[in-house]
Amino acid sequence: MDSITKNRQPPETLRAMAALAYGAERVPSGEDWVQELGIGLFKVAYRLRLDDGYQAVLKIAPPSGVEVMTYERGAMATELAALALIRARTRVPVPAVDFADQSHALCDADYFFMPYIDGDNLSAVKDTLSDQERNTYGTQLGAATAELNSIRGPAFGPLDGSGRRSWRETFLAMVEDVLGDGERHDVDLGWDYDTVRAVVSDHADCLDEVTQPRFVEWDLWDGNVVVRDGRIVGVLDHERAFYGDPLIEHGFNAVELPAFGDPTAFLNGYGKTTFTAKERRRRQLYCVHLALIMTIETVYRELTDPQPYDWARARLDETMHLLGSSR
Repeated sequence: MDSITKNRQPPETLRAMAALAYGAERVPSGEDWVQELGIGLFKVAYRLRLDDGYQAVLKIAPPSGVEVMTYERGAMATELAALALIRARTRVPVPAVDFADQSHALCDADYFFMPYIDGDNLSAVKDTLSDQERNTYGTQLGAATAELNSIRGPAFGPLDGSGRRSWRETFLAMVEDVLGDGERHDVDLGWDYDTVRAVVSDHADCLDEVTQPRFVEWDLWDGNVVVRDGRIVGVLDHERAFYGDPLIEHGFNAVELPAFGDPTAFLNGYGKTTFTAKERRRRQLYCVHLALIMTIETVYRELTDPQPYDWARARLDETMHLLGSSR
């Protein structure tokens, strides 16, 4: 699948970017030194091989003229902040940043270079693995997520600390941002927008249990994990990170929605296998939020394949029903 948010650049621009980052003398003269990596639906990414054999990845933010969802604004700055934070305060393997440019002198968006991580994308190889291997990686992913969540933040919301003291207020604002995005483009949710608002508001009291802002990766699924020789060697794509409730992490989605797979290995690795009634309600609210994003973003990405929209709509229906709502 392709997306209009992928900011592809011509060869001469890619060459200029690499020369600025690593020096013109390291950039090969041929055409086969750079190739697009067909991963993700938001940012374009390229793999580069320099003259001395060094391999790097270039990530470019969406074009300045392309509308993105509210929570995606400034996503590259968030990713750079998250990478620095993770490297400084955890042992979770993430790449360093070789070079970052926010001047827009060479292209119309922010971009940065990082080392290429040699390994396999877990999502791409998962079906070839044995049950034991999948469980091993799931357990490691749970442990890595728990370590990321150990980072305390100054306030709920953005990593720059400019957020709120209340998680309820923060999360309700996050939901409202997504609903506003959908309303602007008249996205069909299968539910009245005000009905969704009312259901979330009716259950919002459970959010008050969360009083300590924690680093949340939020998008830590198999497609953002690199593995090699039985272990996780890299975690990628941190542009959606924020300070919030750790239970909003992707690995917990399957607790409520079986379509996300079996959460057992993740939960064992994370160290949390039981949930209170209020925690389950928070999880259901977080699934509503995720299903809204996954449904609405298909319109913003201008995806032509109907499958992602249909799948997300089904998850929204499931979670709304879990919260006691029916059409």
